[in-house]
Amino acid sequence: MSFSVRAITLDLDDTIWPIAPVMARAEAALGAWLQAHAPRTAAAFPLQARRALRDAVEAEHPHLAHDFTRQRLISLQRMLQAAGDDLALVQPAFDAFFAARCEVEHYADSLAALDRLAARVPLAALSNGNADLDRIGLMHVFAFQLGAREHGAAKPAASIFHAACERLGCAPGEVLHAGDDIEMDVLGARRAGLRSCWINRPDAAGVRRAWPAGEARPDLEFPTLAALADWLDAAPHPMQDTP
Repeated sequence: MSFSVRAITLDLDDTIWPIAPVMARAEAALGAWLQAHAPRTAAAFPLQARRALRDAVEAEHPHLAHDFTRQRLISLQRMLQAAGDDLALVQPAFDAFFAARCEVEHYADSLAALDRLAARVPLAALSNGNADLDRIGLMHVFAFQLGAREHGAAKPAASIFHAACERLGCAPGEVLHAGDDIEMDVLGARRAGLRSCWINRPDAAGVRRAWPAGEARPDLEFPTLAALADWLDAAPHPMQDTP
């Protein structure tokens, strides 16, 4: 399929880098920090207990579904308070977690593909997560980063897609959103009037996910960002439409 694209919005976690190993390292870093600075909290809240508390905080505060940072801070406060440790440790504990959360390992194709995409059209990062592109070292290829926490609502809400389009100076139909999540990225973008690209990376066994029956398919589907860059390189100039 060929159509004009004036800008691209991109998901981050599991689109540019895999999130599971990042979160495993971040939780390990938090556990080590607590062991060193708040050993009573570390003893009372091993990894599984921390996860259970995070789930409880999420369930108790549905209005914070878009704000993973605030959820994490509430969890840390409860942990330290329950263990009798100093609540002044909440922020440094979060800082230890967040530093590791921003130590990502990109998919092999991501960096070169981002450079190629950014050379063609403006890119904007559009994520429900709280990764910091300045810390990660990728902000230079993006016009801006819009997170759910800053916007006040998470994908698939149409408002976050529309806010990105407004900042890009484009109508929704002129913007392509690319991401891995079927509901949050592909269907959310489509409902908001954007073009959609499903980045459907194969798993460790080389198997790609099947598109759910009954749902209108995305405009594009690729296994890598490099393949999206190939498509954009072959597409018409961003301001031209294919007859």
